[in-house]
Amino acid sequence: MFLPLLAIVLGLALLVWSAGKFVEGAAVTAGHFGMPPLLIGMVVVGFGTSAPEMVVSALAATQGNPGLALGNAYGSNITNIALILGITALISPIAVHSAVMRKELPILTGVTALAAWQLLDGELTLVDALVLLGVFAMLMAWSIYQGMTAKSDALAAEISGELEIRAMPLRTAVIWLVVGLLLLILSSRVLVWGAVDIAQAFGVSDLIIGLTIVAVGTSLPELASSVAAARKGEHDIALGNILGSNLFNTLAVVGIAGVISPMQVAPEILSRDILVMAALTLSLFVLGYGFRGPGRINRIEGGLLLAAFVGYTAYLVATNFA
Repeated sequence: MFLPLLAIVLGLALLVWSAGKFVEGAAVTAGHFGMPPLLIGMVVVGFGTSAPEMVVSALAATQGNPGLALGNAYGSNITNIALILGITALISPIAVHSAVMRKELPILTGVTALAAWQLLDGELTLVDALVLLGVFAMLMAWSIYQGMTAKSDALAAEISGELEIRAMPLRTAVIWLVVGLLLLILSSRVLVWGAVDIAQAFGVSDLIIGLTIVAVGTSLPELASSVAAARKGEHDIALGNILGSNLFNTLAVVGIAGVISPMQVAPEILSRDILVMAALTLSLFVLGYGFRGPGRINRIEGGLLLAAFVGYTAYLVATNFA
Protein backbone atom coordinates (compact mmCIF):
# COMPACT_ATOMS: atom_id res chain seq x y z
CA MET A 1 0.00 0.00 0.00
CA PHE A 2 2.91 2.35 0.71
CA LEU A 3 4.27 2.14 -2.84
CA PRO A 4 0.97 3.10 -4.58
CA LEU A 5 0.53 6.06 -2.18
CA LEU A 6 4.11 7.14 -2.85
CA ALA A 7 3.49 6.75 -6.60
CA ILE A 8 0.48 9.09 -6.41
CA VAL A 9 2.30 11.76 -4.39
CA LEU A 10 5.53 11.66 -6.40
CA GLY A 11 3.63 11.21 -9.67
CA LEU A 12 1.53 14.32 -9.07
CA ALA A 13 4.53 16.39 -7.95
CA LEU A 14 6.61 15.34 -10.95
CA LEU A 15 3.62 15.79 -13.27
CA VAL A 16 3.10 19.42 -12.23
CA TRP A 17 6.82 20.23 -12.29
CA SER A 18 7.41 18.63 -15.68
CA ALA A 19 4.35 20.37 -17.14
CA GLY A 20 5.81 23.71 -16.08
CA LYS A 21 9.18 22.91 -17.63
CA PHE A 22 7.51 21.63 -20.81
CA VAL A 23 5.49 24.87 -21.15
CA GLU A 24 8.54 27.03 -20.43
CA GLY A 25 10.72 25.20 -22.94
CA ALA A 26 8.00 25.10 -25.60
CA ALA A 27 7.14 28.80 -25.21
CA VAL A 28 10.75 29.98 -25.42
CA THR A 29 11.44 27.64 -28.38
CA ALA A 30 8.37 28.98 -30.22
CA GLY A 31 9.49 32.54 -29.49
CA HIS A 32 12.94 31.82 -30.94
CA PHE A 33 11.31 30.71 -34.20
CA GLY A 34 9.19 33.85 -34.43
CA MET A 35 5.78 32.62 -33.26
CA PRO A 36 3.66 35.61 -32.15
CA PRO A 37 3.14 35.90 -28.37
CA LEU A 38 -0.63 35.45 -28.71
CA LEU A 39 -0.21 32.13 -30.51
CA ILE A 40 2.31 31.02 -27.90
CA GLY A 41 -0.21 31.84 -25.18
CA MET A 42 -3.19 30.20 -26.83
CA VAL A 43 -1.55 27.15 -28.38
CA VAL A 44 1.68 26.34 -26.52
CA VAL A 45 0.74 27.48 -23.02
CA GLY A 46 -2.89 26.44 -23.47
CA PHE A 47 -1.93 22.91 -24.45
CA GLY A 48 0.85 22.79 -21.88
CA THR A 49 -1.26 23.64 -18.82
CA SER A 50 -3.76 20.94 -19.86
CA ALA A 51 -1.02 18.44 -20.74
CA PRO A 52 -1.35 16.61 -17.37
CA GLU A 53 -5.05 15.88 -18.00
CA MET A 54 -4.38 14.91 -21.60
CA VAL A 55 -1.54 12.48 -20.87
CA VAL A 56 -3.19 10.90 -17.82
CA SER A 57 -6.53 10.36 -19.61
CA ALA A 58 -4.81 9.03 -22.74
CA LEU A 59 -2.78 6.52 -20.69
CA ALA A 60 -5.85 5.51 -18.69
CA ALA A 61 -7.77 4.88 -21.92
CA THR A 62 -4.86 2.86 -23.32
CA GLN A 63 -4.84 0.69 -20.19
CA GLY A 64 -8.60 0.11 -20.23
CA ASN A 65 -9.60 2.42 -17.37
CA PRO A 66 -12.43 4.55 -18.83
CA GLY A 67 -13.57 5.72 -15.39
CA LEU A 68 -10.17 7.22 -14.69
CA ALA A 69 -9.96 8.78 -18.16
CA LEU A 70 -13.37 10.48 -18.00
CA GLY A 71 -13.22 11.16 -14.26
CA ASN A 72 -9.96 13.02 -14.71
CA ALA A 73 -11.38 15.22 -17.50
CA TYR A 74 -14.77 16.03 -15.97
CA GLY A 75 -13.40 16.12 -12.42
CA SER A 76 -10.80 18.67 -13.54
CA ASN A 77 -13.59 20.86 -14.93
CA ILE A 78 -15.45 20.72 -11.61
CA THR A 79 -12.20 21.41 -9.76
CA ASN A 80 -11.36 24.35 -12.03
CA ILE A 81 -14.63 26.16 -11.39
CA ALA A 82 -15.45 25.21 -7.80
CA LEU A 83 -12.01 24.89 -6.21
CA ILE A 84 -9.68 27.03 -8.31
CA LEU A 85 -12.04 29.92 -9.10
CA GLY A 86 -13.24 29.75 -5.49
CA ILE A 87 -9.71 30.05 -4.08
CA THR A 88 -8.76 32.71 -6.65
CA ALA A 89 -11.82 34.85 -5.83
CA LEU A 90 -11.10 34.57 -2.10
CA ILE A 91 -7.57 35.89 -2.70
CA SER A 92 -8.64 38.59 -5.16
CA PRO A 93 -12.23 39.14 -6.43
CA ILE A 94 -12.36 38.42 -10.17
CA ALA A 95 -13.72 41.04 -12.56
CA VAL A 96 -15.86 39.46 -15.30
CA HIS A 97 -15.84 41.45 -18.53
CA SER A 98 -18.81 41.49 -20.88
CA ALA A 99 -16.84 39.73 -23.64
CA VAL A 100 -16.60 36.63 -21.44
CA MET A 101 -20.35 36.65 -20.85
CA ARG A 102 -21.05 37.10 -24.58
CA LYS A 103 -18.57 34.64 -26.09
CA GLU A 104 -16.45 32.27 -24.01
CA LEU A 105 -19.02 31.29 -21.38
CA PRO A 106 -21.85 30.53 -23.86
CA ILE A 107 -19.41 28.43 -25.92
CA LEU A 108 -18.38 26.43 -22.83
CA THR A 109 -22.05 25.93 -21.96
CA GLY A 110 -22.77 24.65 -25.47
CA VAL A 111 -19.79 22.31 -25.37
CA THR A 112 -20.93 20.95 -22.00
CA ALA A 113 -24.39 20.29 -23.47
CA LEU A 114 -22.76 18.48 -26.43
CA ALA A 115 -20.76 16.27 -24.04
CA ALA A 116 -23.90 15.36 -22.08
CA TRP A 117 -25.87 14.60 -25.27
CA GLN A 118 -23.12 12.30 -26.57
CA LEU A 119 -23.20 10.21 -23.39
CA LEU A 120 -26.98 9.71 -23.31
CA ASP A 121 -26.59 6.29 -24.95
CA GLY A 122 -24.09 5.19 -22.30
CA GLU A 123 -20.99 5.12 -24.49
CA LEU A 124 -18.35 7.34 -26.03
CA THR A 125 -17.88 6.10 -29.58
CA LEU A 126 -15.12 6.83 -32.06
CA VAL A 127 -17.49 9.13 -33.96
CA ASP A 128 -18.29 11.00 -30.72
CA ALA A 129 -14.58 11.46 -30.05
CA LEU A 130 -13.88 12.70 -33.59
CA VAL A 131 -16.74 15.20 -33.31
CA LEU A 132 -15.24 16.55 -30.07
CA LEU A 133 -11.81 16.95 -31.68
CA GLY A 134 -13.36 18.57 -34.77
CA VAL A 135 -15.22 21.13 -32.64
CA PHE A 136 -12.02 21.79 -30.68
CA ALA A 137 -10.05 22.41 -33.89
CA MET A 138 -12.68 24.86 -35.16
CA LEU A 139 -12.77 26.74 -31.85
CA MET A 140 -8.97 26.99 -31.77
CA ALA A 141 -8.89 28.34 -35.33
CA TRP A 142 -11.64 30.85 -34.55
CA SER A 143 -9.98 31.98 -31.30
CA ILE A 144 -6.60 32.43 -32.99
CA TYR A 145 -8.20 34.44 -35.81
CA GLN A 146 -10.08 36.64 -33.32
CA GLY A 147 -6.95 37.21 -31.27
CA MET A 148 -4.71 38.00 -34.24
CA THR A 149 -7.15 40.55 -35.65
CA ALA A 150 -7.71 42.32 -32.32
CA LYS A 151 -5.94 45.64 -31.74
CA SER A 152 -4.64 44.69 -28.28
CA ASP A 153 -4.67 41.55 -26.23
CA ALA A 154 -3.93 41.04 -22.53
CA LEU A 155 -2.71 37.50 -23.07
CA ALA A 156 -0.23 38.56 -25.74
CA ALA A 157 1.17 41.26 -23.46
CA GLU A 158 1.45 38.79 -20.57
CA ILE A 159 3.28 36.20 -22.69
CA SER A 160 5.65 38.84 -24.08
CA GLY A 161 6.60 39.82 -20.54
CA GLU A 162 7.08 36.21 -19.48
CA LEU A 163 9.31 35.48 -22.48
CA GLU A 164 11.52 38.43 -21.61
CA ILE A 165 11.80 37.29 -17.99
CA ARG A 166 12.49 33.66 -18.91
CA ALA A 167 14.92 34.33 -21.76
CA MET A 168 17.24 31.36 -22.35
CA PRO A 169 19.33 29.95 -25.18
CA LEU A 170 17.47 27.92 -27.79
CA ARG A 171 19.44 24.77 -26.94
CA THR A 172 18.42 25.00 -23.27
CA ALA A 173 14.80 25.61 -24.23
CA VAL A 174 14.74 22.54 -26.50
CA ILE A 175 16.29 20.40 -23.75
CA TRP A 176 13.59 21.49 -21.27
CA LEU A 177 10.93 20.88 -23.91
CA VAL A 178 12.08 17.28 -24.49
CA VAL A 179 12.82 16.51 -20.83
CA GLY A 180 9.51 18.01 -19.74
CA LEU A 181 7.57 15.92 -22.25
CA LEU A 182 9.34 12.69 -21.31
CA LEU A 183 8.81 13.32 -17.59
CA LEU A 184 5.15 14.15 -18.26
CA ILE A 185 4.65 10.71 -19.78
CA LEU A 186 6.68 8.94 -17.08
CA SER A 187 4.98 10.69 -14.17
CA SER A 188 1.56 10.07 -15.70
CA ARG A 189 2.27 6.34 -15.94
CA VAL A 190 3.38 6.29 -12.30
CA LEU A 191 0.30 8.27 -11.23
CA VAL A 192 -2.15 6.07 -13.14
CA TRP A 193 -0.56 2.91 -11.71
CA GLY A 194 -0.77 4.23 -8.16
CA ALA A 195 -4.35 5.49 -8.57
CA VAL A 196 -5.62 2.21 -10.03
CA ASP A 197 -3.83 0.17 -7.36
CA ILE A 198 -5.27 2.29 -4.53
CA ALA A 199 -8.74 2.08 -6.04
CA GLN A 200 -8.57 -1.71 -6.23
CA ALA A 201 -7.17 -2.06 -2.71
CA PHE A 202 -9.87 0.08 -1.07
CA GLY A 203 -12.71 -0.98 -3.32
CA VAL A 204 -13.03 2.53 -4.72
CA SER A 205 -13.90 2.86 -8.39
CA ASP A 206 -11.30 4.34 -10.70
CA LEU A 207 -13.96 6.92 -11.58
CA ILE A 208 -13.96 8.27 -7.99
CA ILE A 209 -10.16 8.37 -7.92
CA GLY A 210 -10.18 10.23 -11.25
CA LEU A 211 -12.81 12.72 -10.05
CA THR A 212 -10.96 13.54 -6.84
CA ILE A 213 -7.25 12.90 -6.29
CA VAL A 214 -6.17 12.78 -9.94
CA ALA A 215 -8.43 15.67 -11.02
CA VAL A 216 -7.15 17.98 -8.28
CA GLY A 217 -3.54 17.00 -8.93
CA THR A 218 -3.66 17.56 -12.68
CA SER A 219 -5.41 20.93 -12.14
CA LEU A 220 -2.56 22.36 -10.06
CA PRO A 221 -1.00 24.23 -13.03
CA GLU A 222 -4.31 26.07 -13.57
CA LEU A 223 -4.46 26.91 -9.86
CA ALA A 224 -0.94 28.37 -9.88
CA SER A 225 -1.47 30.42 -13.06
CA SER A 226 -4.95 31.69 -12.08
CA VAL A 227 -3.92 32.79 -8.59
CA ALA A 228 -0.80 34.51 -9.96
CA ALA A 229 -2.83 36.32 -12.63
CA ALA A 230 -5.54 37.43 -10.18
CA ARG A 231 -2.98 38.79 -7.69
CA LYS A 232 -1.52 40.91 -10.50
CA GLY A 233 -5.00 42.16 -11.42
CA GLU A 234 -5.03 40.28 -14.73
CA HIS A 235 -8.58 38.99 -14.32
CA ASP A 236 -9.05 38.27 -18.03
CA ILE A 237 -6.18 35.80 -17.90
CA ALA A 238 -7.29 34.26 -14.58
CA LEU A 239 -10.82 33.55 -15.84
CA GLY A 240 -9.60 32.72 -19.34
CA ASN A 241 -7.29 30.03 -17.92
CA ILE A 242 -10.27 28.27 -16.35
CA LEU A 243 -12.68 28.56 -19.27
CA GLY A 244 -9.96 27.56 -21.75
CA SER A 245 -8.89 24.59 -19.65
CA ASN A 246 -12.49 23.35 -19.35
CA LEU A 247 -12.96 23.61 -23.11
CA PHE A 248 -9.73 21.70 -23.63
CA ASN A 249 -10.70 18.99 -21.14
CA THR A 250 -14.22 18.50 -22.50
CA LEU A 251 -13.23 18.48 -26.16
CA ALA A 252 -9.56 17.53 -26.58
CA VAL A 253 -8.84 15.40 -23.50
CA VAL A 254 -12.04 13.34 -23.78
CA GLY A 255 -11.73 13.30 -27.57
CA ILE A 256 -8.17 11.94 -27.52
CA ALA A 257 -9.09 9.29 -24.93
CA GLY A 258 -12.12 8.28 -27.01
CA VAL A 259 -10.07 7.95 -30.20
CA ILE A 260 -7.53 5.75 -28.40
CA SER A 261 -10.23 3.55 -26.89
CA PRO A 262 -14.00 4.05 -27.40
CA MET A 263 -15.58 3.29 -24.04
CA GLN A 264 -18.69 2.42 -22.09
CA VAL A 265 -19.74 5.24 -19.76
CA ALA A 266 -20.94 4.60 -16.21
CA PRO A 267 -24.50 5.98 -15.73
CA GLU A 268 -23.46 8.08 -12.72
CA ILE A 269 -21.15 10.16 -14.93
CA LEU A 270 -24.19 11.54 -16.73
CA SER A 271 -26.63 11.66 -13.80
CA ARG A 272 -24.15 13.08 -11.27
CA ASP A 273 -20.83 14.39 -12.56
CA ILE A 274 -21.81 16.06 -15.83
CA LEU A 275 -24.88 17.44 -14.04
CA VAL A 276 -22.63 19.06 -11.40
CA MET A 277 -20.24 20.29 -14.11
CA ALA A 278 -23.14 21.85 -16.05
CA ALA A 279 -24.62 23.46 -12.92
CA LEU A 280 -21.27 25.03 -12.01
CA THR A 281 -20.82 26.30 -15.58
CA LEU A 282 -24.29 27.88 -15.55
CA SER A 283 -23.63 29.38 -12.12
CA LEU A 284 -20.90 31.53 -13.68
CA PHE A 285 -23.60 33.40 -15.61
CA VAL A 286 -25.27 34.33 -12.31
CA LEU A 287 -22.03 35.05 -10.42
CA GLY A 288 -20.48 37.03 -13.28
CA TYR A 289 -23.49 39.12 -14.20
CA GLY A 290 -23.22 42.64 -12.78
CA PHE A 291 -26.68 43.55 -11.47
CA ARG A 292 -25.43 46.86 -10.03
CA GLY A 293 -22.40 47.54 -12.18
CA PRO A 294 -19.49 45.59 -13.72
CA GLY A 295 -19.67 41.85 -13.13
CA ARG A 296 -17.34 40.24 -10.62
CA ILE A 297 -16.95 37.07 -8.60
CA ASN A 298 -16.51 38.40 -5.06
CA ARG A 299 -15.12 36.71 -1.97
CA ILE A 300 -18.52 35.54 -0.73
CA GLU A 301 -19.26 33.92 -4.09
CA GLY A 302 -15.76 32.43 -4.10
CA GLY A 303 -16.54 30.91 -0.71
CA LEU A 304 -19.78 29.45 -2.09
CA LEU A 305 -17.89 27.84 -4.98
CA LEU A 306 -15.38 26.38 -2.55
CA ALA A 307 -18.21 25.05 -0.36
CA ALA A 308 -19.78 23.44 -3.43
CA PHE A 309 -16.51 21.63 -4.15
CA VAL A 310 -16.21 20.38 -0.56
CA GLY A 311 -19.85 19.23 -0.60
CA TYR A 312 -19.46 17.41 -3.93
CA THR A 313 -16.27 15.66 -2.81
CA ALA A 314 -17.84 14.66 0.51
CA TYR A 315 -20.84 13.25 -1.36
CA LEU A 316 -18.58 11.17 -3.60
CA VAL A 317 -16.74 9.73 -0.62
CA ALA A 318 -19.92 9.09 1.39
CA THR A 319 -21.78 7.32 -1.43
CA ASN A 320 -18.77 5.21 -2.34
CA PHE A 321 -18.44 3.78 1.18
CA ALA A 322 -22.17 3.67 1.96
